[in-house]
Amino acid sequence: MGEKPTIAISHLGCEKNRIDTEHMLGLLVEAGYGVDTNEELADYVIVNTCSFIEAAREESVKTLVELAEANKKIVITGCMAQHFQEQLLEELPEAVALVGTGDYHKIVNVIKRVEQGERVQEVSAEPTYIADETTPRYRTTTEGVAYLRIAEGCDYSCAFCIIPHLRGKQRSRTIESIVAEAEQLASQGVQEIILISQITTNYGLDIYGKPKLAELLRALGKVDVRWIRMHYAYPTGLTPDVIKAVQETHNVLPYLDLPLQHSHPDILRSMNRPWQGRVNDGIIERIKLALPNAVLRTTFIVGFPGETPEHFQHLLEFVQRHEFDHVGVFKFSPEEGTPAYKLANPIPQEIMDERWHRLMALQEPIAAKKNQQEIGKVVDILIEQEHPESGKLIGRSGRFSPEVDGQVYVDGEAKLGTIVPVAIHNADTYDLYGHVVNSYPM
Repeated sequence: MGEKPTIAISHLGCEKNRIDTEHMLGLLVEAGYGVDTNEELADYVIVNTCSFIEAAREESVKTLVELAEANKKIVITGCMAQHFQEQLLEELPEAVALVGTGDYHKIVNVIKRVEQGERVQEVSAEPTYIADETTPRYRTTTEGVAYLRIAEGCDYSCAFCIIPHLRGKQRSRTIESIVAEAEQLASQGVQEIILISQITTNYGLDIYGKPKLAELLRALGKVDVRWIRMHYAYPTGLTPDVIKAVQETHNVLPYLDLPLQHSHPDILRSMNRPWQGRVNDGIIERIKLALPNAVLRTTFIVGFPGETPEHFQHLLEFVQRHEFDHVGVFKFSPEEGTPAYKLANPIPQEIMDERWHRLMALQEPIAAKKNQQEIGKVVDILIEQEHPESGKLIGRSGRFSPEVDGQVYVDGEAKLGTIVPVAIHNADTYDLYGHVVNSYPM
Protein backbone atom coordinates (compact mmCIF):
# COMPACT_ATOMS: atom_id res chain seq x y z
CA MET A 1 0.00 0.00 0.00
CA GLY A 2 1.68 3.24 -1.17
CA GLU A 3 1.18 6.84 -0.10
CA LYS A 4 -2.40 7.90 0.46
CA PRO A 5 -3.63 10.25 -2.30
CA THR A 6 -3.99 13.97 -1.64
CA ILE A 7 -7.40 15.54 -1.90
CA ALA A 8 -8.55 19.11 -2.51
CA ILE A 9 -12.09 20.36 -1.97
CA SER A 10 -13.68 23.02 -4.14
CA HIS A 11 -16.62 24.44 -2.22
CA LEU A 12 -19.66 26.07 -3.88
CA GLY A 13 -23.00 27.03 -2.44
CA CYS A 14 -24.43 27.94 0.91
CA GLU A 15 -23.28 27.64 4.49
CA LYS A 16 -25.21 24.37 4.89
CA ASN A 17 -22.99 23.04 2.13
CA ARG A 18 -19.94 24.53 3.83
CA ILE A 19 -20.60 22.44 6.94
CA ASP A 20 -20.76 19.31 4.74
CA THR A 21 -17.39 20.35 3.24
CA GLU A 22 -15.94 20.81 6.73
CA HIS A 23 -17.10 17.35 7.83
CA MET A 24 -15.64 15.73 4.70
CA LEU A 25 -12.33 17.49 5.35
CA GLY A 26 -12.38 16.39 9.00
CA LEU A 27 -13.11 12.76 8.10
CA LEU A 28 -10.41 12.66 5.40
CA VAL A 29 -7.78 14.22 7.68
CA GLU A 30 -8.71 11.78 10.46
CA ALA A 31 -8.28 8.87 8.00
CA GLY A 32 -4.79 10.09 7.15
CA TYR A 33 -5.36 11.66 3.73
CA GLY A 34 -3.36 14.70 2.72
CA VAL A 35 -5.71 17.62 2.20
CA ASP A 36 -4.35 20.25 -0.16
CA THR A 37 -5.82 23.65 -0.90
CA ASN A 38 -4.11 23.61 -4.29
CA GLU A 39 -6.30 21.74 -6.76
CA GLU A 40 -3.45 21.43 -9.27
CA LEU A 41 -1.33 19.36 -6.90
CA ALA A 42 -4.10 17.12 -5.56
CA ASP A 43 -4.81 13.62 -6.87
CA TYR A 44 -8.56 14.06 -6.37
CA VAL A 45 -10.74 17.14 -6.29
CA ILE A 46 -14.03 16.94 -4.43
CA VAL A 47 -16.44 19.52 -5.84
CA ASN A 48 -19.20 20.27 -3.37
CA THR A 49 -21.88 21.63 -5.69
CA CYS A 50 -24.94 23.86 -5.43
CA SER A 51 -28.18 23.28 -7.35
CA PHE A 52 -30.48 25.86 -5.78
CA ILE A 53 -31.02 28.07 -8.83
CA GLU A 54 -29.83 28.22 -12.42
CA ALA A 55 -26.96 30.65 -11.72
CA ALA A 56 -25.58 28.41 -8.97
CA ARG A 57 -25.70 25.36 -11.24
CA GLU A 58 -23.87 27.25 -13.97
CA GLU A 59 -21.07 28.08 -11.51
CA SER A 60 -20.91 24.44 -10.39
CA VAL A 61 -20.81 23.16 -13.99
CA LYS A 62 -18.12 25.69 -14.94
CA THR A 63 -15.94 24.49 -12.06
CA LEU A 64 -16.49 20.84 -13.01
CA VAL A 65 -15.66 21.45 -16.68
CA GLU A 66 -12.47 23.38 -15.83
CA LEU A 67 -11.27 20.56 -13.60
CA ALA A 68 -12.21 17.94 -16.20
CA GLU A 69 -10.20 19.82 -18.83
CA ALA A 70 -7.23 19.76 -16.45
CA ASN A 71 -7.64 15.94 -16.33
CA LYS A 72 -8.52 15.87 -12.66
CA LYS A 73 -10.20 12.92 -10.99
CA ILE A 74 -13.40 14.53 -9.76
CA VAL A 75 -15.64 13.49 -6.88
CA ILE A 76 -18.96 15.33 -7.22
CA THR A 77 -20.79 15.89 -3.93
CA GLY A 78 -23.62 18.12 -2.73
CA CYS A 79 -26.90 19.28 -4.17
CA MET A 80 -26.13 18.86 -7.86
CA ALA A 81 -25.01 15.28 -7.30
CA GLN A 82 -28.32 14.66 -5.54
CA HIS A 83 -30.27 16.40 -8.31
CA PHE A 84 -28.69 15.20 -11.56
CA GLN A 85 -26.87 11.97 -10.86
CA GLU A 86 -27.27 10.13 -14.16
CA GLN A 87 -26.62 13.18 -16.37
CA LEU A 88 -23.45 14.08 -14.46
CA LEU A 89 -21.99 10.58 -14.78
CA GLU A 90 -22.80 10.51 -18.48
CA GLU A 91 -21.49 13.96 -19.33
CA LEU A 92 -18.37 13.95 -17.15
CA PRO A 93 -16.30 10.81 -17.72
CA GLU A 94 -13.72 12.42 -15.36
CA ALA A 95 -16.17 12.05 -12.48
CA VAL A 96 -14.98 9.05 -10.48
CA ALA A 97 -17.67 9.32 -7.82
CA LEU A 98 -21.00 10.91 -7.05
CA VAL A 99 -22.01 11.50 -3.43
CA GLY A 100 -25.47 12.74 -2.36
CA THR A 101 -26.35 15.35 0.28
CA GLY A 102 -27.18 12.63 2.82
CA ASP A 103 -24.04 10.60 2.13
CA TYR A 104 -21.05 12.92 2.60
CA HIS A 105 -20.12 11.10 5.84
CA LYS A 106 -19.17 8.06 3.71
CA ILE A 107 -16.45 10.04 1.89
CA VAL A 108 -13.50 7.99 3.23
CA ASN A 109 -15.11 4.76 2.06
CA VAL A 110 -15.94 6.36 -1.31
CA ILE A 111 -12.30 7.36 -1.89
CA LYS A 112 -11.12 3.85 -0.91
CA ARG A 113 -13.49 2.26 -3.43
CA VAL A 114 -12.43 4.72 -6.14
CA GLU A 115 -8.78 3.86 -5.42
CA GLN A 116 -9.67 0.23 -6.17
CA GLY A 117 -10.97 1.24 -9.58
CA GLU A 118 -14.70 1.43 -8.88
CA ARG A 119 -16.84 4.28 -10.22
CA VAL A 120 -18.87 5.03 -7.10
CA GLN A 121 -22.44 6.24 -6.94
CA GLU A 122 -23.40 6.88 -3.31
CA VAL A 123 -26.68 8.81 -3.40
CA SER A 124 -29.52 8.03 -1.00
CA ALA A 125 -32.83 8.81 -2.72
CA GLU A 126 -34.22 10.25 0.55
CA PRO A 127 -31.44 11.94 2.52
CA THR A 128 -31.84 11.22 6.24
CA TYR A 129 -28.35 11.77 7.69
CA ILE A 130 -27.28 14.68 9.89
CA ALA A 131 -23.81 14.99 11.43
CA ASP A 132 -23.44 15.66 15.16
CA GLU A 133 -20.78 16.85 17.60
CA THR A 134 -18.91 13.54 17.34
CA THR A 135 -18.38 13.82 13.56
CA PRO A 136 -14.87 15.12 12.79
CA ARG A 137 -14.88 18.64 11.37
CA TYR A 138 -12.21 20.91 9.96
CA ARG A 139 -13.40 24.54 9.99
CA THR A 140 -12.84 26.65 6.90
CA THR A 141 -14.23 29.97 8.17
CA THR A 142 -12.14 32.68 9.86
CA GLU A 143 -11.11 31.63 13.36
CA GLY A 144 -13.62 33.79 15.24
CA VAL A 145 -16.78 32.44 13.61
CA ALA A 146 -18.36 29.02 13.08
CA TYR A 147 -21.61 27.73 11.64
CA LEU A 148 -23.57 25.25 13.72
CA ARG A 149 -26.28 23.23 12.00
CA ILE A 150 -29.22 22.59 14.30
CA ALA A 151 -31.38 20.76 11.73
CA GLU A 152 -31.25 19.63 8.12
CA GLY A 153 -33.96 19.35 5.46
CA CYS A 154 -37.36 20.98 5.15
CA ASP A 155 -41.01 19.94 5.42
CA TYR A 156 -42.48 22.94 3.59
CA SER A 157 -43.24 22.85 -0.10
CA CYS A 158 -42.86 26.42 -1.35
CA ALA A 159 -43.70 26.45 -5.04
CA PHE A 160 -40.33 27.87 -6.17
CA CYS A 161 -38.01 25.75 -4.03
CA ILE A 162 -36.19 22.52 -4.81
CA ILE A 163 -34.55 22.16 -1.36
CA PRO A 164 -36.86 19.48 0.13
CA HIS A 165 -36.10 17.37 -2.95
CA LEU A 166 -32.34 17.97 -2.56
CA ARG A 167 -31.96 17.75 1.21
CA GLY A 168 -34.86 15.62 2.44
CA LYS A 169 -37.32 16.11 5.28
CA GLN A 170 -36.54 18.08 8.41
CA ARG A 171 -34.42 16.30 10.99
CA SER A 172 -33.29 18.15 14.11
CA ARG A 173 -30.42 17.43 16.47
CA THR A 174 -31.09 17.29 20.20
CA ILE A 175 -30.49 20.34 22.37
CA GLU A 176 -27.77 18.35 24.20
CA SER A 177 -25.93 17.56 20.96
CA ILE A 178 -26.03 21.18 19.77
CA VAL A 179 -24.86 22.53 23.15
CA ALA A 180 -22.02 19.97 23.20
CA GLU A 181 -20.82 21.18 19.79
CA ALA A 182 -21.18 24.83 20.85
CA GLU A 183 -18.98 24.08 23.89
CA GLN A 184 -16.35 22.48 21.63
CA LEU A 185 -16.37 25.52 19.36
CA ALA A 186 -16.15 27.92 22.31
CA SER A 187 -13.15 25.99 23.67
CA GLN A 188 -11.44 26.47 20.27
CA GLY A 189 -11.77 30.23 20.71
CA VAL A 190 -14.83 30.80 18.53
CA GLN A 191 -16.49 34.13 19.39
CA GLU A 192 -19.57 33.89 17.16
CA ILE A 193 -21.73 30.84 16.47
CA ILE A 194 -24.26 31.07 13.65
CA LEU A 195 -27.20 28.68 13.94
CA ILE A 196 -28.39 27.39 10.60
CA SER A 197 -30.98 25.04 9.19
CA GLN A 198 -33.60 25.41 6.48
CA ILE A 199 -36.17 26.78 8.93
CA THR A 200 -34.60 27.63 12.25
CA THR A 201 -37.92 28.55 13.85
CA ASN A 202 -39.19 24.98 13.24
CA TYR A 203 -36.23 23.53 15.12
CA GLY A 204 -37.12 20.44 17.17
CA LEU A 205 -40.62 19.95 15.76
CA ASP A 206 -39.73 16.53 14.35
CA ILE A 207 -38.08 15.13 17.51
CA TYR A 208 -39.88 16.94 20.33
CA GLY A 209 -43.34 17.26 18.74
CA LYS A 210 -43.18 21.04 18.94
CA PRO A 211 -40.65 23.76 18.07
CA LYS A 212 -38.00 24.17 20.76
CA LEU A 213 -36.02 27.17 19.52
CA ALA A 214 -36.65 29.18 22.70
CA GLU A 215 -35.34 26.32 24.86
CA LEU A 216 -32.32 25.90 22.59
CA LEU A 217 -31.42 29.60 22.79
CA ARG A 218 -31.69 29.56 26.58
CA ALA A 219 -29.43 26.48 26.76
CA LEU A 220 -26.88 28.17 24.47
CA GLY A 221 -26.95 31.17 26.81
CA LYS A 222 -24.92 29.06 29.25
CA VAL A 223 -22.13 28.49 26.71
CA ASP A 224 -19.12 30.80 27.00
CA VAL A 225 -19.39 32.35 23.54
CA ARG A 226 -19.94 36.07 22.93
CA TRP A 227 -22.40 36.00 20.01
CA ILE A 228 -25.08 33.56 18.94
CA ARG A 229 -26.75 34.51 15.66
CA MET A 230 -29.75 32.87 13.98
CA HIS A 231 -30.32 32.55 10.26
CA TYR A 232 -33.59 31.70 8.48
CA ALA A 233 -36.11 32.53 11.19
CA TYR A 234 -39.58 32.33 9.67
CA PRO A 235 -41.70 35.16 11.05
CA THR A 236 -44.56 32.82 11.97
CA GLY A 237 -42.19 30.92 14.28
CA LEU A 238 -41.05 34.03 16.15
CA THR A 239 -43.51 33.35 18.93
CA PRO A 240 -43.64 35.51 22.08
CA ASP A 241 -41.65 32.72 23.76
CA VAL A 242 -38.84 32.88 21.18
CA ILE A 243 -38.76 36.67 21.32
CA LYS A 244 -38.57 36.49 25.12
CA ALA A 245 -35.64 34.05 24.85
CA VAL A 246 -33.83 36.50 22.54
CA GLN A 247 -34.51 39.33 25.02
CA GLU A 248 -33.34 37.36 28.04
CA THR A 249 -30.34 35.43 26.68
CA HIS A 250 -27.30 37.71 26.95
CA ASN A 251 -25.29 36.25 24.06
CA VAL A 252 -28.12 35.84 21.52
CA LEU A 253 -27.92 38.72 19.05
CA PRO A 254 -31.24 40.41 18.27
CA TYR A 255 -30.50 39.73 14.61
CA LEU A 256 -33.50 38.31 12.80
CA ASP A 257 -33.17 36.93 9.32
CA LEU A 258 -36.73 36.66 7.98
CA PRO A 259 -36.91 35.04 4.53
CA LEU A 260 -40.19 36.77 3.58
CA GLN A 261 -39.97 36.37 -0.26
CA HIS A 262 -42.90 38.74 -0.91
CA SER A 263 -45.48 40.95 0.77
CA HIS A 264 -48.59 40.49 -1.38
CA PRO A 265 -51.05 37.78 -0.22
CA ASP A 266 -51.82 36.71 -3.84
CA ILE A 267 -48.16 36.11 -4.65
CA LEU A 268 -47.57 34.41 -1.29
CA ARG A 269 -50.52 32.16 -2.07
CA SER A 270 -49.13 31.15 -5.46
CA MET A 271 -45.72 30.67 -3.80
CA ASN A 272 -47.54 28.20 -1.55
CA ARG A 273 -46.79 30.32 1.52
CA PRO A 274 -50.35 31.43 2.41
CA TRP A 275 -49.60 30.95 6.13
CA GLN A 276 -47.27 33.92 5.85
CA GLY A 277 -49.66 36.37 4.18
CA ARG A 278 -51.78 36.79 7.29
CA VAL A 279 -48.98 37.88 9.55
CA ASN A 280 -46.58 40.09 7.64
CA ASP A 281 -47.23 43.64 8.87
CA GLY A 282 -48.44 42.73 12.34
CA ILE A 283 -45.60 40.38 13.14
CA ILE A 284 -42.92 42.87 12.09
CA GLU A 285 -44.49 45.55 14.26
CA ARG A 286 -44.64 43.08 17.15
CA ILE A 287 -40.94 42.19 16.75
CA LYS A 288 -39.93 45.87 16.63
CA LEU A 289 -41.95 46.59 19.75
CA ALA A 290 -40.48 43.66 21.69
CA LEU A 291 -36.92 44.10 20.37
CA PRO A 292 -36.46 47.81 19.64
CA ASN A 293 -32.79 47.20 18.83
CA ALA A 294 -33.50 44.24 16.53
CA VAL A 295 -31.59 44.06 13.26
CA LEU A 296 -33.91 42.82 10.53
CA ARG A 297 -32.62 41.16 7.38
CA THR A 298 -34.89 39.72 4.71
CA THR A 299 -34.94 38.40 1.16
CA PHE A 300 -37.47 38.92 -1.61
CA ILE A 301 -38.11 37.32 -4.98
CA VAL A 302 -39.08 39.65 -7.83
CA GLY A 303 -40.62 38.46 -11.07
CA PHE A 304 -42.53 35.48 -9.68
CA PRO A 305 -44.98 34.29 -12.38
CA GLY A 306 -48.14 36.40 -12.28
CA GLU A 307 -46.54 39.31 -10.35
CA THR A 308 -48.46 42.35 -11.65
CA PRO A 309 -47.26 45.97 -11.40
CA GLU A 310 -49.73 46.30 -8.48
CA HIS A 311 -48.20 43.33 -6.66
CA PHE A 312 -44.75 44.80 -7.14
CA GLN A 313 -45.93 48.23 -5.94
CA HIS A 314 -47.26 46.52 -2.78
CA LEU A 315 -43.77 45.09 -2.21
CA LEU A 316 -42.07 48.48 -2.74
CA GLU A 317 -44.41 50.12 -0.22
CA PHE A 318 -43.85 47.27 2.24
CA VAL A 319 -40.05 47.69 2.06
CA GLN A 320 -40.37 51.48 2.37
CA ARG A 321 -42.67 51.12 5.38
CA HIS A 322 -40.66 48.65 7.44
CA GLU A 323 -37.12 49.90 6.78
CA PHE A 324 -35.25 46.61 7.06
CA ASP A 325 -31.54 46.85 7.90
CA HIS A 326 -30.55 44.46 5.12
CA VAL A 327 -32.50 43.31 2.06
CA GLY A 328 -31.44 40.66 -0.43
CA VAL A 329 -33.28 40.61 -3.76
CA PHE A 330 -33.41 37.62 -6.09
CA LYS A 331 -34.88 37.32 -9.54
CA PHE A 332 -37.23 34.37 -9.91
CA SER A 333 -35.52 31.28 -11.34
CA PRO A 334 -37.88 28.60 -12.70
CA GLU A 335 -36.69 25.26 -11.31
CA GLU A 336 -37.66 22.06 -13.04
CA GLY A 337 -39.40 19.74 -10.58
CA THR A 338 -41.01 22.62 -8.64
CA PRO A 339 -44.67 23.67 -9.05
CA ALA A 340 -43.67 27.23 -10.04
CA TYR A 341 -41.85 25.86 -13.09
CA LYS A 342 -45.13 25.38 -14.96
CA LEU A 343 -46.95 28.50 -13.74
CA ALA A 344 -48.66 30.72 -16.29
CA ASN A 345 -47.74 34.36 -16.92
CA PRO A 346 -43.96 34.26 -16.62
CA ILE A 347 -42.42 37.72 -16.24
CA PRO A 348 -40.12 38.78 -19.10
CA GLN A 349 -36.45 39.04 -18.17
CA GLU A 350 -36.21 42.81 -18.79
CA ILE A 351 -39.15 43.51 -16.45
CA MET A 352 -37.60 41.22 -13.85
CA ASP A 353 -34.29 43.09 -14.17
CA GLU A 354 -36.05 46.44 -13.91
CA ARG A 355 -37.96 45.37 -10.75
CA TRP A 356 -34.73 44.09 -9.21
CA HIS A 357 -33.06 47.47 -9.83
CA ARG A 358 -36.03 49.43 -8.50
CA LEU A 359 -36.22 47.44 -5.25
CA MET A 360 -32.44 47.65 -4.72
CA ALA A 361 -32.52 51.41 -5.40
CA LEU A 362 -35.36 51.85 -2.90
CA GLN A 363 -33.47 49.98 -0.18
CA GLU A 364 -30.13 51.77 -0.68
CA PRO A 365 -30.95 55.01 1.18
CA ILE A 366 -32.62 52.96 3.95
CA ALA A 367 -29.47 50.86 4.41
CA ALA A 368 -27.33 54.03 4.29
CA LYS A 369 -29.53 55.70 6.93
CA LYS A 370 -29.25 52.66 9.24
CA ASN A 371 -25.46 52.79 8.89
CA GLN A 372 -25.37 56.57 9.51
CA GLN A 373 -27.07 55.94 12.85
CA GLU A 374 -23.99 54.01 14.00
CA ILE A 375 -21.67 57.03 13.67
CA GLY A 376 -20.49 58.26 17.07
CA LYS A 377 -21.19 54.94 18.80
CA VAL A 378 -18.63 52.57 20.28
CA VAL A 379 -19.50 49.16 18.92
CA ASP A 380 -18.16 45.65 19.58
CA ILE A 381 -16.44 44.37 16.43
CA LEU A 382 -15.27 40.84 15.68
CA ILE A 383 -11.93 41.31 13.88
CA GLU A 384 -11.72 38.79 11.05
CA GLN A 385 -8.99 39.75 8.60
CA GLU A 386 -6.19 42.14 7.87
CA HIS A 387 -6.22 43.96 4.54
CA PRO A 388 -3.12 42.71 2.68
CA GLU A 389 -2.14 46.14 1.28
CA SER A 390 -3.27 48.77 3.77
CA GLY A 391 -2.84 46.65 6.90
CA LYS A 392 -6.28 47.87 8.02
CA LEU A 393 -8.34 45.47 10.06
CA ILE A 394 -11.68 44.26 8.72
CA GLY A 395 -14.44 42.92 10.92
CA ARG A 396 -18.17 42.87 11.62
CA SER A 397 -20.49 44.17 14.30
CA GLY A 398 -23.47 42.19 15.55
CA ARG A 399 -25.54 44.00 12.89
CA PHE A 400 -23.65 42.25 10.08
CA SER A 401 -23.65 38.57 9.23
CA PRO A 402 -20.69 37.14 7.24
CA GLU A 403 -20.76 37.34 3.43
CA VAL A 404 -24.32 38.68 3.13
CA ASP A 405 -24.09 41.98 5.00
CA GLY A 406 -21.54 44.80 5.25
CA GLN A 407 -18.16 45.01 6.95
CA VAL A 408 -16.37 47.37 9.31
CA TYR A 409 -12.96 48.78 8.33
CA VAL A 410 -10.93 49.43 11.45
CA ASP A 411 -7.80 51.46 12.20
CA GLY A 412 -5.62 50.40 15.14
CA GLU A 413 -4.28 47.21 16.64
CA ALA A 414 -6.25 44.09 17.53
CA LYS A 415 -5.78 40.35 17.40
CA LEU A 416 -7.59 38.43 14.65
CA GLY A 417 -10.52 36.44 16.00
CA THR A 418 -11.17 38.73 18.96
CA ILE A 419 -14.03 41.12 19.71
CA VAL A 420 -12.88 44.68 20.45
CA PRO A 421 -14.60 48.04 21.05
CA VAL A 422 -14.47 50.28 17.97
CA ALA A 423 -15.56 53.91 17.71
CA ILE A 424 -17.48 54.35 14.45
CA HIS A 425 -16.59 57.61 12.68
CA ASN A 426 -17.88 57.09 9.16
CA ALA A 427 -20.37 55.08 7.11
CA ASP A 428 -21.39 54.44 3.52
CA THR A 429 -24.36 52.48 2.12
CA TYR A 430 -23.14 49.06 3.22
CA ASP A 431 -19.97 49.43 5.32
CA LEU A 432 -18.75 51.24 8.44
CA TYR A 433 -15.38 52.80 9.36
CA GLY A 434 -13.90 53.20 12.81
CA HIS A 435 -10.89 52.89 15.11
CA VAL A 436 -10.08 50.61 18.03
CA VAL A 437 -10.82 52.17 21.41
CA ASN A 438 -8.25 50.98 23.90
CA SER A 439 -10.37 51.72 26.91
CA TYR A 440 -14.11 52.20 27.15
CA PRO A 441 -15.11 55.82 27.83
CA MET A 442 -16.41 56.19 31.39
